[in-house]
Amino acid sequence: MTDDARTALGQVGIWTFAYEGQPAGRVRESAAELEELGYGALWYGEAFGRDTIGQAWLLLSATRRITVASGIANIAYREPISLAAAERTLGEAFPGRYLLGLGGHRVDDTVHHVDGYPVPTRGKALSTMRAYLDAMDASPAHGPVPDPAPRRVLAALGPKMLELAAARTWGAHPYFVPVEHTELARRILGPEAFLGVEQAVVLDTDVDRAREVATTHVAGYIAAAPHQQASMRRLGFGDADLVGGPSRRLVDAIVAYGDSDAVVRRVRQHLDAGADHVCLQVLTADPTTLPAHAWRELAPALLPPTPAPAQRTRGSQSTVPHHVPPRAAAVAASVAGSPGGPSVRARRETMR
Repeated sequence: MTDDARTALGQVGIWTFAYEGQPAGRVRESAAELEELGYGALWYGEAFGRDTIGQAWLLLSATRRITVASGIANIAYREPISLAAAERTLGEAFPGRYLLGLGGHRVDDTVHHVDGYPVPTRGKALSTMRAYLDAMDASPAHGPVPDPAPRRVLAALGPKMLELAAARTWGAHPYFVPVEHTELARRILGPEAFLGVEQAVVLDTDVDRAREVATTHVAGYIAAAPHQQASMRRLGFGDADLVGGPSRRLVDAIVAYGDSDAVVRRVRQHLDAGADHVCLQVLTADPTTLPAHAWRELAPALLPPTPAPAQRTRGSQSTVPHHVPPRAAAVAASVAGSPGGPSVRARRETMR
């Protein structure tokens, strides 16, 4: 991964599932606004709304600069040769702007049904992903060659998948993780691999209301995604945190909630722990709506008013991030010293 590519991606992006339920015209308008606000990357999930490649084309064609990243494309939904061809097509049409995140590889031998549709089963996570990457790399390629070559990351949580991400792809895109995982992931990935971390946030100064939204988010994943439970246990969370509803300790570790300063602090913590990039998933009481107001409110606290300078030396402890303005920088410095209804949530949690 080149320094130029890291700089283009930026240290802060947006992550959202909400585009799946929006008309194409609204998605295009929103993507263009996020680019105008200065966000470096736009990450989107895949469940049963839009195909990940179609969504990428929609977002890329509506913008000129911003990196568009699948977070993630589910490998159970498509053949490797098909995804490899789509990756090349997007890479050639939008040079250097498409980042392919791969996932959906967790162990699962039970056929699940979402809205009556049988979700394909998966095999062993590591061997399935390794074989998928092998097949993508072996796919015949004809026509124009993308320049630069397309980039890939893996939805890696456990140590072995992180090792595979470092060995075979651009890096890792961990989802639903606390800062402690970022530090662990950087140690496993080494100093060169890209580490782009999803961070859920609730922008609401009513702490009780914000915590309720955060708790609903965390509870859904813990109930529907065994691999997320396993990830939390590896990080030291136990039955008291996971059984019978998430503990406040777990909720606070996964979701940053409060005002923009609370979000700045969490972003700073991930960067200091080794992340190259933090993509913010804004949670609201209705996950089917676009949190456009929150995206606008967060931008001046997190994004540079002028083009960003070169990023920090790899492997070094970050200083106050260049994208944090004076007010937010003071908050970050003080820390260094001392977020539709249930059916929509269930669908998304099953797909991650």
